[in-house]
Amino acid sequence: MSFEISGKLIEKYDTQVVSDRFKKREFVIEKKEGTPTGFEYVETIKFQLTQDKCESLDQMKLGEDITIHFNIKGKRWEKNGQVSYFNNLDAWKVEKQNSGEVKTTRDRNVEMPPPEMDETGDLPF
Repeated sequence: MSFEISGKLIEKYDTQVVSDRFKKREFVIEKKEGTPTGFEYVETIKFQLTQDKCESLDQMKLGEDITIHFNIKGKRWEKNGQVSYFNNLDAWKVEKQNSGEVKTTRDRNVEMPPPEMDETGDLPF
């Protein structure tokens, strides 16, 4: 399932080479939403880009309004009998907003990219 969200780019980090077969780049957006009573909620949301998608953030500047197309990935991890669960917001397309209007996934056909292998070579499911 594919998701889409828009916000202001407030952090972008250098690409990290995790192994000879896996690299990632993280970035953070600020998402503001108002309520009918005038209260404003501000969320800071971290995403990651992987592999050849890491370069798609190069042309983005801090403070710009962007739209992120992403998948939610989750993984179970067990060590010494302790089980943990991890989630990632895996961005597969980042684009600058134009004219302040952003279409949602419902408004257009958005193709999901095929799942990528993680640093261990396993598919995420």
